[in-house]
Amino acid sequence: MLNLIGRSQALFTQDMSSHEVELRQSVSSSKFLVIGGAGSIGQAVTKEIFKRNPKKLHVVDISENNLAELVRDIRSSFGYISGDFQTFALDIGSVEYDAFVKADGKYDYVLNLSALKHVRSEKDPYTLMRMIEVNISNTEKTLQQSIDKGVKKYFCVSTDKAANPVNMMGASKRIMEMFLMRRSEQIEISTARFANVAFSDGSLLHGFNQRLEKRQPIVAPNDIRRYFVTPQESGELCLMSCIFGENRDIFFPKLSENLHLISFADIAIKYLQHKGYQPYLCVSEDEAREFFDKNPDDKKHWPCLFTGSDTTGEKDFEEFFTENETLDMGRFVNLGVIKNKPEYDTAKLQHFEQSIHEMKANLVWDKEQIVQLFFGMIPNFSHKETGKYLDGKM
Repeated sequence: MLNLIGRSQALFTQDMSSHEVELRQSVSSSKFLVIGGAGSIGQAVTKEIFKRNPKKLHVVDISENNLAELVRDIRSSFGYISGDFQTFALDIGSVEYDAFVKADGKYDYVLNLSALKHVRSEKDPYTLMRMIEVNISNTEKTLQQSIDKGVKKYFCVSTDKAANPVNMMGASKRIMEMFLMRRSEQIEISTARFANVAFSDGSLLHGFNQRLEKRQPIVAPNDIRRYFVTPQESGELCLMSCIFGENRDIFFPKLSENLHLISFADIAIKYLQHKGYQPYLCVSEDEAREFFDKNPDDKKHWPCLFTGSDTTGEKDFEEFFTENETLDMGRFVNLGVIKNKPEYDTAKLQHFEQSIHEMKANLVWDKEQIVQLFFGMIPNFSHKETGKYLDGKM
C-alpha cells in the first residue's frame, strides 16, 4: 500500500519500536472500550490493542457486518487472547448502549472512533444534524458516562480538517475539541489529528476498488493534494496518543520525507498500474461511462476522468496545527504533540447545546441556521458555499 501513496517507509516504526515495552505493559494490564471500532480506523486501533493482550477489550459499533468481519480478521491474524474480548452491535446514541454501560462500564481507557467523516454529509440539513449528533453530542454523552464510571482516560479521534476548518465536518470536530477541553477538567483526555486514511471505507481510494469490481471509470480531482496514512499507521497514532498523551494533548504525524502531499489523480495512476492497467484519459463523464461499451476488447486500459474541484468544503491545502497552537516536537521522532490549556467559553458551549436541542425538539431546522451557529463557535470559520456537492458528480 505504501507505494500507492508515494512512500517507501512506514511513518511510526521508530516511535513504536522504542516504546513497545511500555506500550505492551500498559495495554496488557488495562481494560479497553473501543466505540466505533468496526470502522477503518476503529478496526486498526482494535487490532493494535488486541495483539498486546489486554485484560478486557470490548468493541461497540452500529454495523454488525463490519463487526463480524473484524472478528474474522482478528481470529485469522492473531488468534486469541486470555482477556475478555467481545463485540457489541450497538448505536451509542441508544438506550441499549446506555444499559450496556450501566451494566458494566468498568474500563481504564475509552476510545471513541465513531464519526461522520465525509464532507458530502453537509449537503442537506438532516444529515448535517446527524453529523453534529455523532461527532459532538455522542462524544459529550460518552465523556459524561466515562466520568461517572471512573474511567482513567478518554481518547477521541479528531481530524486535520479541524485546523482552520473550511467545511462543516472539520468544524464539527473543532467544536468537539472545545467540548473535550471542558471535560478535561474532570477526566484525562487526548486526541489525534491525522491525514486521510488510505483506502478506508467510503473514501475515494476505497472507491477505486469498487470501480474496478464493477467495471466503471475512475474519477478523481487533479488539483487536490493530500497527506495519507495507512490504516495501521492510523491505529498506531491513536494508540500512542491514548497511552502516552498527557491531558489535553493532540497528537499528529510530523511532516518529513516519509509523509508528503500527493494528488488523488497521481494515486489513481499508481493504483491502475499496480493492477496492470494503463489509464485512458477521458474528457467527459459520458466518454468515461461509454468506454467499456465502445472498447470491449481493450484489456490494457482503464478509463479515467481527472478534473478540477469546485464542490463545497474542499480545502486547498492540509495542516495539522495552527500558528496559535503550542507544539512539542521533541518527545517523539515522527509524532508531534499540540499542548493545550483548558481554555473554552462555557457560555458558547451552553448556547450551542441549547440551540441544537431546541432545533431537534421542534423537528424544524435548516442548514443556514446550523452554519450560523458554527460561525458563532468558530469566528474564523472559512466555510464557503458553492452550491455544488460531491454527490452531484461521478
